[in-house]
Amino acid sequence: MRLLKANEIEVRVGSCKENGCSLLLYKNARVDMQLMDEEFGSLNWKREHVVINKNNYCRVSVYNKDIGEWISKEDCGVESYTEKQKGESSDAFKRACVNWGIGRELYTSPFIWVKNVEIKPKAQGFTTYDKFYVQGIDYNDKREISNLIITNQYNIVVYKMCGKITTQKEPKKKILTDKQIARAYAIANSKKIDENGVKQWIEKRFNKKSLSEITKKEYDDLCDALEKIEIKQ
Repeated sequence: MRLLKANEIEVRVGSCKENGCSLLLYKNARVDMQLMDEEFGSLNWKREHVVINKNNYCRVSVYNKDIGEWISKEDCGVESYTEKQKGESSDAFKRACVNWGIGRELYTSPFIWVKNVEIKPKAQGFTTYDKFYVQGIDYNDKREISNLIITNQYNIVVYKMCGKITTQKEPKKKILTDKQIARAYAIANSKKIDENGVKQWIEKRFNKKSLSEITKKEYDDLCDALEKIEIKQ
C-alpha cells in the first residue's frame, strides 16, 4: 500500500485545555475505498459485515488470482457519538483496512499540541471550533512520519515538525572507576607487566588506547586475561 498524501489525512481535536489542544491524524472510509480500488481494482475486493458477540465486525477481502481464493482481514468497530450503527460499521471498515496497510503510518505521528488556537469554556472543561488541515507530510524509509505541517482554517501554520528520525538507542557504556583501573594495573604489576605493556595489550585487544574507554564487560575480560598470564621473572 502506498503512503497517504496530505490531502487524504484529516485532523481532529483530541483534548482541550485552557492553554491549547492536542490534535490527532486520521483517515476516513472514502480514502480507504479509493486506495483499495487503486491497489486491487474495484472488482477485486469486497467488504462484509457480521455481528459477533454484539460487536460489529467488518471483513475486507481481496481476490488472489494466483491461488484463486479470497484473502480476508477483519476488525471490529466502536460506536460513534452520532449515527450509532453507521459510525460503528464505518469504524470497523477503517480498522480492517488498516490491517491491509492503509494509513498504518499515521500511528507514527508525534504528540501534536497547538497553542495558537481559540479556546472556549464549556460546561465541563474547554473546547475549540477551529479547523485544522495537513498542509504537508513526508515519510522516511521506515514509513514513519518525518515532516509534518498543520494549518488552521486561516491557513496559518499552527504545528511544524521537521526531520523526525527514529533510531535505536545505543546502550550507555559503563566507564571504569579509578578503583577498577587501579585493580587492573595491580594485577598487571603482579605479573611483572609494566604500564606501557598494559596499554599496548589493551590497544591490541580492544582497539582502544585507554582503560577509561573500555566497558565493564571488557574490564572483566581484561582482568581474567591478565590473571592467566604467567608471572615474568
